[in-house]
Amino acid sequence: DVRGLTATGRFTFDPGFMSTASCDSKITYIDGDNGILLHRGYPIEQLVEQSDYLETCYLLLNGELPTAEQKAQFVAVVKNHTMVHEQLKTFFNGFRRDAHSMAVMCGVVGALSAFYHDSLDINNPQHREISAVRLVAKMPTLAAM
Repeated sequence: DVRGLTATGRFTFDPGFMSTASCDSKITYIDGDNGILLHRGYPIEQLVEQSDYLETCYLLLNGELPTAEQKAQFVAVVKNHTMVHEQLKTFFNGFRRDAHSMAVMCGVVGALSAFYHDSLDINNPQHREISAVRLVAKMPTLAAM
């Protein structure tokens, strides 16, 4: 039983997800044997073909695709958070030129918390919401850097 392991500051490593039990999720359903990936009940193929990035993010965060009015409000909120601090360039410059892009992204996304001390309480719903919006807004900017 490894349920109490995280309290010790340790984690399990399970290459290939071979010894890890899965769980029920309201957000994602995966059936790899049958090639099924659902987000909030919507097939990934449908989201790719009929929804854009922000609609899909709204779906993941709120449980349903947005109405036109909800999308407009979400877009306005997200647009207010797309800029990243100039000092993040320093983080990018600290990686080797041949570093894997996902390793770089993980490092830079982790560094974002150093710039936002106002929303670090994961038990506070407002902190979680603003952190999620900031990530949604900044990921395309970070990917473009």
